[in-house]
Amino acid sequence: MSSSPAPVFSNGSPSGKNAVSTTALQQAPQHDGKAEHMTGSVYLQTNRNVILVRRPKNKDDGPMRSLARWFVNNQIGLSFNLIALLFLAHGMPRAREHTTKYFTLSYHNPESGEYGLGGKDGYLILFFIVLFTGLRAAAMEYILAPFARSWGISKRKDVTRFSEQAWLLVYYTVFWPLGMYIYRNSPSYLNLIELWTNWPNRELPGLLKGYILAQLAFWLQQLIVIHIEERRKDHWQMFSHHIVTSALIYASYRQGFVRVGNLILVLMDVVDIFLPIAKCLKYMGFNRLCDVAFALFMLSWMIARHVLYMLVCWSIWEHTPKVIKFGCYNNTEGQNPGPVSVSEKGFRIFFEPLWNNEAPICFNSMIKWYFLSMLLFLQGLTIMWFYMILRVAVKVIRGDGAEDSRSDDEADEVDEEDEFVYEEAQPLEEEVGADEIDLKNWERRMRAKRPAAATTATGVSLPGHSDRKELLGRIGCEKQVE
Repeated sequence: MSSSPAPVFSNGSPSGKNAVSTTALQQAPQHDGKAEHMTGSVYLQTNRNVILVRRPKNKDDGPMRSLARWFVNNQIGLSFNLIALLFLAHGMPRAREHTTKYFTLSYHNPESGEYGLGGKDGYLILFFIVLFTGLRAAAMEYILAPFARSWGISKRKDVTRFSEQAWLLVYYTVFWPLGMYIYRNSPSYLNLIELWTNWPNRELPGLLKGYILAQLAFWLQQLIVIHIEERRKDHWQMFSHHIVTSALIYASYRQGFVRVGNLILVLMDVVDIFLPIAKCLKYMGFNRLCDVAFALFMLSWMIARHVLYMLVCWSIWEHTPKVIKFGCYNNTEGQNPGPVSVSEKGFRIFFEPLWNNEAPICFNSMIKWYFLSMLLFLQGLTIMWFYMILRVAVKVIRGDGAEDSRSDDEADEVDEEDEFVYEEAQPLEEEVGADEIDLKNWERRMRAKRPAAATTATGVSLPGHSDRKELLGRIGCEKQVE
C-alpha cells in the first residue's frame, strides 16, 4: 500500500504552522465527511484545523449494535441491580407473594414431597438468566482477566478468549458433577430401561428440577451472549446449536422425560470440561499439558458422544415401545394418571403440553421419532466435527499444518467492499509539533482485519474449503507466535 500524503492543515501547506493548537481543534466546526473533501487516501482536510481520519466501516454498525455494546459495558451493573431490587422488594411482606417465585421452586406437592411444573417456572428461569449474566461478566472482568494478565497474556483478544473459556470451565466443573450426582442417585443409573419407567409422572425431586431449569437458563443466556458480544464466524451455527439444545431440554422437561434429559446433559457436559482446560493451558503457554488435555478431550468426546450417546438413542428405539404404553394421559398431580380419549390432533398432541399445563400428555410413534430424529441429527453433526478433529490431530502429530492460527472464530469486522466512515481525530491535551501526531498509528489500531476464508454450515472447514488452521485454533494446542 502506498504511503498516504501528509495531513494538510488550514493554510493548505503540508505542515501548516509548526504546532497545532488543541483549542483550535476543539472549536473548529464539524465536517460532514463527504468524499470530495479528501486531500489523501486516508486523512482529510476540513474547515480550518479539524482532521478527520478514515476507518473501515463495520457491516453491523447501527443502533442495535450500539445498544448491544452498551449492554455489554453495563451488564454487571444491570444484572446485580435487578437482583438487589428483587431482594429489596422481597423484604416487604406484601410483595413476597410475587417475588418468591423468582428464586424458589414452584408447584410443591406436600403429599409427595416433589415438584410439579407450570408457567411459574419461567420466573425462576428468568432469575437464573440474569444471575448467570452478572456472574459471567463479573468473573471475567474482576477475576479471570486479571488472572490471565498475571500469567503474561497481554493481547486484549487473548485475554478475552481466555476469560470466556475459563468461565465455561467454572460452569461445567460445577454442573457436570451436580448432574452426575443426580444421575448416580436415580433409578436409571446404569439401567437404560429405567429411563422410561413411571411415565407419565411429571413430578420430580427439587434438586432435579432446579438442575434442569438452571441448565435451560444457561443455554438461553448463551443465546443472549452471542448476540451482544462480537460475533464469531460460526455465529449462526452456534445460534442454531443453542436453539436446538434449549428446545430439547424444555421439551424433555415438559413431556416428563427428565431422566433421559439429565443423562444427555451429563454425556455432553463432560466433554466441555476438557476443551476449556486445553484452551486455557494453550493461552498460558503450557503446551505439553495442553496436548494431554486435548487428548483427554478427544477420548471423552468419542466415548461420551459416540458410544454412550448412541446407547441412549438405541434405548429410545428399543425400550420405549415396550415400557411406555402409547396413548394420552391426564396431566394431574400424583403418579400414573389414567389414560384419556383424545381426538386426532396431529402434531398438537406434542406441542400443546409445552405451554398448556392442563393439556393431556401423550406418547406415540410420532413423538418417539421426534425426539429420536433430533438426537440423531445432533449425532450427525458431532460425527462430522469429530472427523475433522481427527484430521487436524493427525496433521499435528505429523508436524504438518500446525502453524499459528486465529484463536477461536472471530467475526469479520469489515466488509470486503471499500466502505469507510470518517471520524475526527481526538485532540491532544497539549501543543505538539504537527510531525509528532502519529495519525497512521491511530489508523492501524482502528483498522479491522480482512475477512478470513469461509466456513461450512457447521462452522468447521471442510476439505476443499478454507485451510484447517481455523479449526486447529479452536481445538488445538499450537505454539504461540511471539
